[in-house]
Amino acid sequence: MAGELVLVTGGSGFVGSHCIVQLLNAGYHVRTSVRSLSREAEVRQMLRVGGVDAGDRLSFAAADLTSDSGWAAAVAGCTYVHHVASPFPPNIPKHEDEVIIPARDGALRVLKAARDAGVKRVVLTSSYAAIGYGQPQQSAPFDETNWTNPDGDDVRAYVKSKTLAERAAWDFMQREGGALELSVVNPVAILGPVLAPDYSTSIMLIKRLMDGDMPGCPRLFFGIVDVRDVADMHMRCMTHPGAKGERFMAVAGEFLSIAQIARILKRKLGAAAKRVPTMELPDFLVRLAARGDPAVQQILPELGKRKNGTNAKAKSVLGWQPRSNEEAILATAESLAALGLLKDSAKKSGVSVEIR
Repeated sequence: MAGELVLVTGGSGFVGSHCIVQLLNAGYHVRTSVRSLSREAEVRQMLRVGGVDAGDRLSFAAADLTSDSGWAAAVAGCTYVHHVASPFPPNIPKHEDEVIIPARDGALRVLKAARDAGVKRVVLTSSYAAIGYGQPQQSAPFDETNWTNPDGDDVRAYVKSKTLAERAAWDFMQREGGALELSVVNPVAILGPVLAPDYSTSIMLIKRLMDGDMPGCPRLFFGIVDVRDVADMHMRCMTHPGAKGERFMAVAGEFLSIAQIARILKRKLGAAAKRVPTMELPDFLVRLAARGDPAVQQILPELGKRKNGTNAKAKSVLGWQPRSNEEAILATAESLAALGLLKDSAKKSGVSVEIR
């Protein structure tokens, strides 16, 4: 109900900021947790780029996933919580626990604080990483009944962290959740309009393609979803009776290869995409490059693996209707250009960020 207070954890992040935009537009009051209150001005500027002047309907709370401190105050008086914050490292951590512990323990801290404060429902941002890894390849699309095997050979630290964090959340709810309700959103790679220079790791692919920083396209396939549709799914999961105790995959359509994404950029953006490579790299060249690049090593287990995911459950239960893959890809590139974040900034050509 409009006017109620909603906590969004990690409001300075890509998904969190879009969740705040949609909550404010729907008439809710929002409190967001940030690690440092010094980021308030930055968050408010992101929201203005998103078309919202939050005014006094937005407040801030200092809380960190690695500490109990601050969470009781953050959830006090809230009807709902969107737990979006989770570590997503751009590089390989020295030890997997650097990612796993804050993701798992942070989720449990938020759930415990929400339960104790009498929050009605928590919407947890999990990931397709908790669904489609560590398993044999299959022809059928992965769905919400699938779970990643955290001990699989292709499972890296981030994938394991999302899997263990979501498992821990469901286990907590079964054992000691009390009257609290939980719904989970499992997005694939999240693209869409960037609101600030501090953007998510998934946006880096489009930036690197547009900047010509990749010699070619590795044979990687993954799903895409627009950040605005991820935020919309959070909104639906927050209040829909059918979302209680359920997880929902957020995916726009068929999984695409990097080469397919590159061709969309070339076809639709013309001269603005002149740096984008479209040649698909042979796997052996990628493996050679990985010898001296830890970041490339992370993608080796996924080379050539064709996966798919289905949004049938989200459509049938929630009435969710996502934008197309193409819309998400182009919105990403156009917003990067509008904010002057590409080598060939498109600011001069009048490209603007449009949120709707």
